[in-house]
Amino acid sequence: MSPQKLSRIGLIDAVWQKTGMDKRDIAECYDTVVETIKAALERQMTVELRGFGTFSIRIRKPRLNALNPKTRELVPVRPHGVCSFKPGTELKMMAWKIDGGAAGIAAPDSAPPQ
Repeated sequence: MSPQKLSRIGLIDAVWQKTGMDKRDIAECYDTVVETIKAALERQMTVELRGFGTFSIRIRKPRLNALNPKTRELVPVRPHGVCSFKPGTELKMMAWKIDGGAAGIAAPDSAPPQ
């Protein structure tokens, strides 16, 4: 069984059900928030959403001998940005409580991440 997804429309519907606001207004707010986050990341700013996590752009170092998996050819790779997300403490703790047994994954007893 594949995991379910919550898309843009699903988020808009969830906000609509909770607030009763006009769906067009919610969609406009959603689009504005996403575009603002993208613009900030493009300017290499860090975007922190308290209780959720932090988005940032990290610069990967250049590599002279990266392997093209399709052709098995060695190719140079220039320095480039990659998107990074670091979950906040609340999100980490919430995720830690999810039981992996439903997915058929047995985990040893251990403490939550700090």
